[in-house]
Amino acid sequence: MSSLSAPERRIPLPRLGPWLLAVPVLLLLGYLVLMDNGAVSQTGGFLHELMHDGRHLLGVPCH
Repeated sequence: MSSLSAPERRIPLPRLGPWLLAVPVLLLLGYLVLMDNGAVSQTGGFLHELMHDGRHLLGVPCH
C-alpha cells in the first residue's frame, strides 16, 4: 500500500509578515477592551472611558 502525500506548501516570509504583526496587535487590543478593567487604562480618564464604552459596544458585562 503506497501512501499519498500532499505537496509541501511553504508560505513566503513577506506574505507572513503582516500576520505576524497583526495578530499580537489584535490580541493586545482585545485584552485592553475586554479584560483590562482599569489595570492599564487607569493612566487617563479618556482611555478608561474609551475602553469602558468599547465593552458596552461589544456587549461584554463590565459592572
